[in-house]
Amino acid sequence: MVKLNEESRERYFESIFKALKHKNKEQFLGLFLELHPTDQIELFLALYSDKRPMFYEYLSAGEFAEIFQGLDIDVQKEVIKELNKDYAADMFNHMQSDDIADFLGEIHEPHARDILNAMDQEEAEEIIELMSYPEESAGALMTKEFVAIKATYTAQTVMDQLRKGGPGAETIYYLYVVNEKDKLVGVVSLRDLIVAPLEETVENIMSTQVVSVEAHTDQEEVAKLIRDYDLLAAPVVTSTNELIGIVTVDDVMDVVEEETTEDFDDFTASKGATDVNITSFQAAKKRSPWIIMLMFFGLITAGVIGTFEETLEEIVLLAVFIPLIMDSAGNTGTQSLAVMVRSLATGSFAKKGLLNTIKREFGTGVMLGLICAVVLMAVIPFLYEDGLILAFIVGVSLFLTLSVATIIGAVVPVAINKMKLDPAIASGPFITTVNDILGLLIYFSIATALLDYLPK
Repeated sequence: MVKLNEESRERYFESIFKALKHKNKEQFLGLFLELHPTDQIELFLALYSDKRPMFYEYLSAGEFAEIFQGLDIDVQKEVIKELNKDYAADMFNHMQSDDIADFLGEIHEPHARDILNAMDQEEAEEIIELMSYPEESAGALMTKEFVAIKATYTAQTVMDQLRKGGPGAETIYYLYVVNEKDKLVGVVSLRDLIVAPLEETVENIMSTQVVSVEAHTDQEEVAKLIRDYDLLAAPVVTSTNELIGIVTVDDVMDVVEEETTEDFDDFTASKGATDVNITSFQAAKKRSPWIIMLMFFGLITAGVIGTFEETLEEIVLLAVFIPLIMDSAGNTGTQSLAVMVRSLATGSFAKKGLLNTIKREFGTGVMLGLICAVVLMAVIPFLYEDGLILAFIVGVSLFLTLSVATIIGAVVPVAINKMKLDPAIASGPFITTVNDILGLLIYFSIATALLDYLPK
């Protein structure tokens, strides 16, 4: 299999394009099938649409299956329209069941039903089972292509079974041991199997300490389990411990990317709008609920300023520091929020505990506030005449604001997490606006209390 570097990629691709142009099937297959699957997908995407029919003609449905399942869903929807019914059905029969279920879940039901009807009945039944599980669960994520063996088998018997059924399995690095009722009782690694004597039984090789997940477990929990135990795959079982599938590490990587994107969407209050392929109208539609909500929060901020209108009228100079107070509060709260959301996602929060985490963030806020307050108290008197009291007000306000902002940024995502919601929905803009309001209340309350000491 050829793995191309940047220098050789263009020349190699050009040779394949020439083979297609001259309709040299033998040369095309010889070059193309030597490519790494990732490069095969890249080359396919580089083809002009008028060359694709020849591509489908030269490649068997089984060979094209690996390419199809590596394409983005939008491209898959486009490609499926170009394939004839028999070729498409044969291609789906060669694909992994979880990849087929993912694709069928994204297209219209009548079309999905037609595809299932055209597939082999056994394959179609597996797909229907996968699609019956809740979205984002282990059952929906798993594949049915795995190797199950019996405890009474010898190492020789298992090796013979692998030669026959191994090529169709998602992975053979773990072999799962089941009893006569298909209940999971153990696991054997390929390494342990290879080094064992051929006459040794699986019962003497296997480990009975099996890490597994139930079919309805959330996919994020599955990803954490595979990460924590450094697994290449995790078996999926029913509530009665019957083995029904496996989740592999490559599927988990997709989950991690998906969850990261989802958290980023929530964190920036732009849920579903980070996809560059959607139109401006769709992006605006997805972002507008948050923007409108934050706009109303902005009215509260304006109301706070309006409440202290008399203070501002007497000391107009106080208005100069409003952006400083608001920006500092928002930035500090967002930093604390990011730390907390990350610790909840990685599980480090559970190890430290709520009290220790909040104490740490509060301590951080106090120190940041103290540093900023000292700097401002030193700088403001040089910028403004008779600015000592003003420096004190701004410095103390900033100290208290940053101390409170870190607590808000830490506590809100924890509270949301306790409600069984994604803590990332405590978005940066939301936390920023809340801390803006609190910061202004602190600032103007102190300024009003010391109004008589300020230079008019």
